[in-house]
Amino acid sequence: MATNNLKNAVIAFLAPLPSILFYLTFLHNQTSSTGTLSSIWAWCNHHPLLLANALFFFNVDVLFWVISQVLSSHWMIDLYWTVIPVMFVHYYRTHPLADYNWWRSTIAVLLTWVWSIRLTHNYFRRENWQWGAREDWRFTDMNAQYGKQWWWISFFAVYLSQQVFLIGICLPLYAIHSVNVPLNIWDFVAIIVCISGIVIAYYADTQLHDFVSRNNKAKEVGRPVVPNLDEGLWRYSRHPNYFGEQLWWWGLVIFAWNLGQGWTFVGSFVNTMCLAYVTTLVERRMLKQDFRAEAYRQYQKTTSVWIPWFKSSPTGGKDKKA
Repeated sequence: MATNNLKNAVIAFLAPLPSILFYLTFLHNQTSSTGTLSSIWAWCNHHPLLLANALFFFNVDVLFWVISQVLSSHWMIDLYWTVIPVMFVHYYRTHPLADYNWWRSTIAVLLTWVWSIRLTHNYFRRENWQWGAREDWRFTDMNAQYGKQWWWISFFAVYLSQQVFLIGICLPLYAIHSVNVPLNIWDFVAIIVCISGIVIAYYADTQLHDFVSRNNKAKEVGRPVVPNLDEGLWRYSRHPNYFGEQLWWWGLVIFAWNLGQGWTFVGSFVNTMCLAYVTTLVERRMLKQDFRAEAYRQYQKTTSVWIPWFKSSPTGGKDKKA
């Protein structure tokens, strides 16, 4: 197990190197004015969004997909969800066409790092500090659904779709580094929303982790498990971790909207719609587990889906004990 863990860690560190090395070479050579290569660097210089998409396509969509075929697992895309936004914010900041307010950019970089560290910590905590121990259960289910066709369907369902989501939700980071105006009150609103999202998601995930850990220990000693988490933030929302994550991305949209780049909301909107579908899948999965199905049905009747709110009684009306 230790050998496999080390192997996966090495693969994870080496996987993004092609795009990193290409971009560093571009930064070094973008002033070149002769030869075939100079035209490539000129294209990279004038098309930051297209270059971001090209690097993502070849390094993530293609290379990560090939690696997944060799490893027979799509675990790496889950891990890189926590890393790619950090790579994007530094890419947009260092691109030759970047034009930004230093304070706003620095705040965005710091917030993105804090978000990434939180999510990365939660990923490894959930996976018992193992690299590639398992892939997302949704990919496993799709593998069972599509069978022998999954090898090529996975390219579109797992990787190309992630390009749409990740490029889209990171568009506000591009906007932040495309407009240079002084900070104003809306920047501080955006900061508050982003930090609130990170804090809520952290506490929600921590409470969920503690709940799962307690149930696992109960199973080990033969004690009955608790069928449903209904404490802390989870008393007021069935998916407070999702709510916190959405606050984070929409906080970035406020930054962009304040800069006259409101069109960048499209990525967060698509992500929210996707997460709504994922919420449905998660709840169906909960209801398929006999030991918690009835408790979860009651939970659905009394507890808000995403936005934290007071409990309702199963027959309607606010629960006085909430």
